[in-house]
Amino acid sequence: QVHLVESGGGLVQAGGSLRLSCAASGIIFSINTMSWYRQAPGKQRELVAVITAGGTRNYSDSVKGRFTISRDNAKNTVYLQMSSLKPEDTAVYYCKADRVAGIWGQGTRVTVSS
Repeated sequence: QVHLVESGGGLVQAGGSLRLSCAASGIIFSINTMSWYRQAPGKQRELVAVITAGGTRNYSDSVKGRFTISRDNAKNTVYLQMSSLKPEDTAVYYCKADRVAGIWGQGTRVTVSS
């Protein structure tokens, strides 16, 4: 059974930093492209960052230069280091494995106060 468990969210002031983690189980983690998405209140879920099995990274324009995605295949975990946080980064953050359709974790809430 596939599980994706996000953690690391919280309340932080604007300009602060947080590191999110997503632990995966039930999949061959190393061959999956892993992604972070977020969903702000009243908005659609949006793609934030992607890291391929080979380590290639891509970011949405809204987080480029502030967020860094990384992965540890030995720990079956993908991370999202978030810096220079803005109130508009407030959302529930989810990770996704590209070879697993329709499976989402419970998400981790990030709230950035101004």
